Amino acid sequence: MAETKKIRIQYYRSAIATPVKHKLIIKGLGFTRLNQIVERVDNESVRGMVKAVPHLVRIVEQ
Repeated sequence: MAETKKIRIQYYRSAIATPVKHKLIIKGLGFTRLNQIVERVDNESVRGMVKAVPHLVRIVEQ
C-alpha cells in the first residue's frame, strides 16, 4: 500500500469577526477550538481551503 501524504494545520487566529464563508471553511477543516492542530490528507481541496484562510491557519512542520 502506498502511504498517503499528510498535512498538519494549526488554527491559530479566531474567526469571530470574519465572513461566514471563512467560518465554514474552518469548520470544514475540522477545527473546533483555537490552537488546535489537525492532520489532513494533502490534496488540492485541502490546500485550497488553507489558501482561502491563510490569516487564520498555518501549516505546521512535521
